[in-house]
Amino acid sequence: MGCLGLHFALTNREAAVLHSLPTDEARLDYVVEDLVEDFWSDFPGFVAQTDKAWDGIHRALTDGELDYDQGAYPLSHVIMDGERVYFADDHIMVLKAPSEVVDVASALQRVTKNSFRTSYFRIDPNECGYSIDESDFEYTWHWFEELRPFWSRAAENGRHVLFSASQ
Repeated sequence: MGCLGLHFALTNREAAVLHSLPTDEARLDYVVEDLVEDFWSDFPGFVAQTDKAWDGIHRALTDGELDYDQGAYPLSHVIMDGERVYFADDHIMVLKAPSEVVDVASALQRVTKNSFRTSYFRIDPNECGYSIDESDFEYTWHWFEELRPFWSRAAENGRHVLFSASQ
């Protein structure tokens, strides 16, 4: 399982800054030094943490694999699908356009606990490296539910969403 996952709802200007940075290192510095600090203190409604549950959320919403371009749109874009903006192996950074954010926000409202449970318990524990059990399901479901209002706010405000996690 990876490290802590964060979602940021970026303005067009913030997304443009991210795109303008010439290297992975510069983009990582921007996220760690500017976005993390600024969003938690100044824009708490536009940042969402998924702890380590992002891994299980992605697997449950896609095809059970932890990789880019897995599963069906738009739920595939909740975590790892979208525009990759970081390519080194030590971090994941994927940006979603405002139109994709609207689609994801709408799709998330239709995910029920029962449908999520069914998908979650299809995850192969040998593939993911952690226990697939009721306790982890409840943990993963809790963090999934935290994402719904975040995505709705991002969609209502015409923002991009950046998912970031260290590996």
